Amino acid sequence: MDTFAGRLLTWFDRHGRHNLPWQKVPTPYRVWVSEIMLQQTQVRTVIPYYERFMARFPDCAALAAAPAEAVLAHWSGLGYYARARNLHSAARLIVEQHRGELPESLDHLQALPGIGRSTAGAILALSRGERHPILDGNVKRVLARYHAVPGWPGAAAVQNRLWQLADDHTPGERVAEYTQAIMDLGATVCTRTRPRCEECPAGADCTARAEGNPARYPEPKPRRDLPVRRATLLIATDSERGVLLSRRPPTGVWGGLLSLPELADESADAWCGQRGLRLLKADKWPAFRHTFSHFHLEIAPIRLHVDHQARQIMEPAGCLWYKAALYNQLELPAPIKRLLGRVASEPEESY
Repeated sequence: MDTFAGRLLTWFDRHGRHNLPWQKVPTPYRVWVSEIMLQQTQVRTVIPYYERFMARFPDCAALAAAPAEAVLAHWSGLGYYARARNLHSAARLIVEQHRGELPESLDHLQALPGIGRSTAGAILALSRGERHPILDGNVKRVLARYHAVPGWPGAAAVQNRLWQLADDHTPGERVAEYTQAIMDLGATVCTRTRPRCEECPAGADCTARAEGNPARYPEPKPRRDLPVRRATLLIATDSERGVLLSRRPPTGVWGGLLSLPELADESADAWCGQRGLRLLKADKWPAFRHTFSHFHLEIAPIRLHVDHQARQIMEPAGCLWYKAALYNQLELPAPIKRLLGRVASEPEESY
């Protein structure tokens, strides 16, 4: 076992995290769900979502049999909803092609939606103790600093170098503990900003620390201006304190989630008329920006007070009425929840 791995394991035995929910019964399924949730999301945020998710979908069969709406509802608030859609699609493939059990080979795992090389390696290492290197964000940061690897980790040459280092350091024994240890080190000590080098078990040999500027590594992605998209969202309520919602298409922004209807080129009055609604009052709320990984979305809300003849699904728009006060119980994107929270707090006479 190399010195780096040995020091990490000694540190992990004393200071690592040993009581995370997915560690208690580390089946491949439980580890898989945790790894998907932990992508771009911190542990403390994931834990309550994970526990609720596992209570509702305790195994692949339960997840595969559930409607997509139920899966998205249990994901609502975690963001990056493609993860939930991929998880659901993969569960159905596992039931259809692998008798409900996650495949035992790295290649077969990577063939499933949403599972890349690092996630597949983590599943096999953490649940089966098999020797597979991983390279999530925390591990990239630790290795880039320890070896002072220049460049952005997303660049192919840099990523290949980090994969080689990850493989070099992964031991042949105590693989599950080592895998958790290097993730823990990146999450708790070798953090993105203000790394606590004096607490690092590998600090004595860290090249970036020796250079005196560990936060220089890994280098950030070259900056580019994100494109801006714009959307006008309608917040239509009626005298019974209901709010009109529609389900987003399965792919794209907030895919498959409930959201506010989006106004295209027509006027708000025309939009209402096409759906059997009589517009009583319209107010433009201040526009605001919501940023995704690849673009900014400028949201312009329009508050509509409407009257209608009958409650029904409205075709072809596919809208449904919901109680505005129940917005916290629905699978909604975070910006939509904020808007509906404002609606729910309005005085009753304003409806």
